[in-house]
Amino acid sequence: MTGSSQPDRAGAPADPTGLSLADHTTFRLGGPAGSLRRATNEADLIEAVQREDAAGRPVLILGGGSNVLVSDEGFPGLVVLVATDGCRVDQSDPGRIDLTVAAGQSWDGLVAQTVERGWSGLEALSGVPGTVGAAPIQNIGAYGAEVAEAIVAVRAWDRSSGRIVTWPAADCRFVYRGSRFKAEPGRHLILSVDFRLWPDRRSQPVRYAELADRLGVAVGQRADLARVRQAVLELRRAKAMLVDPAVPDSWGVGSFFTNPVLSAESAAALPAEAPRFAQEDGRVKLSAAWLIERAGFERGHGLGAARLSSRHVLALTNQGGATAAQVMALAAQIRRGVEARFGVRLEVEPTLVGLTLD
Repeated sequence: MTGSSQPDRAGAPADPTGLSLADHTTFRLGGPAGSLRRATNEADLIEAVQREDAAGRPVLILGGGSNVLVSDEGFPGLVVLVATDGCRVDQSDPGRIDLTVAAGQSWDGLVAQTVERGWSGLEALSGVPGTVGAAPIQNIGAYGAEVAEAIVAVRAWDRSSGRIVTWPAADCRFVYRGSRFKAEPGRHLILSVDFRLWPDRRSQPVRYAELADRLGVAVGQRADLARVRQAVLELRRAKAMLVDPAVPDSWGVGSFFTNPVLSAESAAALPAEAPRFAQEDGRVKLSAAWLIERAGFERGHGLGAARLSSRHVLALTNQGGATAAQVMALAAQIRRGVEARFGVRLEVEPTLVGLTLD
């Protein structure tokens, strides 16, 4: 099982030096790298990072570049492009499928192949851009599913101790859009991820009402794997949440802000019509999109070529010719507006390189 680890860059401005980080991110933004190195195997990957760490030089690790915004000044050190691929399949137990997948493997390429083979567990995460190694860092999720539900273990190079470690899922500290890897940024260089799937042409229970409606099933029911994947892709495409060189509304990182999770008391202070989703720990998840729209920011609102998507207010986009500074100014404007209107401070989802959002 193999797949490209880099998103399609068609439509991005060409860089004759090959060092522009705009050519390696789905935002199509970012200045030059000091140097670039493509690592196609684990030994090269570890050696490149270890050498820079030993010398005290900055290093930036990029997979698909689908969850990062790089400053217009770029990154002064080495940028390592994770291009490892491959998947080991263990079917020794007829009741399950165990996979060990290299960090540089295309995430959606992996999902497509599991659906094709009739392995249930990842189908609701179809169309999520990026690589397998990035998936556990922010615990990617969509349409009622989170990748943590399918992860058995994460294997990584611990840059602090200088050794390879394997973290069982229970020790990865997975939370909504977070993990120990996100909480300790830069410490772990993820090498591979172990997944457990199920030999079943039916999906896992469909939990998201919009997806259930599209499939014509009740929430909690299962559906054909291929139908679920197709429905998810259709929903994501309609919201410009599939990376497409022909669609500027997709030139970004998908959702720029995470959905806030507040105490029940804080959530109760919001207008009664605000969507609320009870969490297992007693807190309440809100809809960032609802807050943004009700704070007065409509689809297409923007600063220059940095604009909210015309299809989804959670997506900040580069409509062609934007700068990272413009995107950050737009993000700051939206966050201030939501906080002033509702007292809720939105948190940024992508990794910011050389940038801060005050």
